[in-house]
Amino acid sequence: MNITAILGLAGTIIGLVRALPQLLGLLRSKEALGVSVDTALTSAIVSFGWAIYGFLTQQPYVVLATGSSGVVFLMIAVSAVRFGRKLREIRVTPVWFLVLVSAFLVKEEVGLGIILPVSILVSNVPQIYVAAREEDLKDLSLGTWVLSMSDGFVWGIYSLIENDYSIMVFALFQLITSGAVTFLKLSNQKKIQGGD
Repeated sequence: MNITAILGLAGTIIGLVRALPQLLGLLRSKEALGVSVDTALTSAIVSFGWAIYGFLTQQPYVVLATGSSGVVFLMIAVSAVRFGRKLREIRVTPVWFLVLVSAFLVKEEVGLGIILPVSILVSNVPQIYVAAREEDLKDLSLGTWVLSMSDGFVWGIYSLIENDYSIMVFALFQLITSGAVTFLKLSNQKKIQGGD
């Protein structure tokens, strides 16, 4: 097994599990304080877009990791709405869905390869916004965002070896935005613990 296969396998495993802590936390608490439904739903659409890109570029690790995480993000979005988030919070998702479909229709995998790396910013920025504005982030999963940082790191190394600039840009943005959410969550925990 070569290094690309090992990284692809590691990225696939992280992709399979990275959103599970958030889903399990929502199902356990039956609340969605601090969780952005717009991020969850946009992440699902973006993940399915990456799965299509991986299929078109013959990268099975990308297909498996992103397709499975898309399903979990969809379940998170449904759970977040069920446990208190409002549908009116969904603003970015429909617009970005149209952007991804248009990119695919115009240039297929090249179009997706151009648009998808930016998608991580589009999907994660609403979560940064919610985490920065809301006082109680108890239902926002630290584990999901630490795994998302790991996801960016592993796919970044994979992209350097595979020389895939689309995955490289995605990985950088994933690392930065997930790091921001992680920082906000940890700051919130420290503030809450200090206030008790």
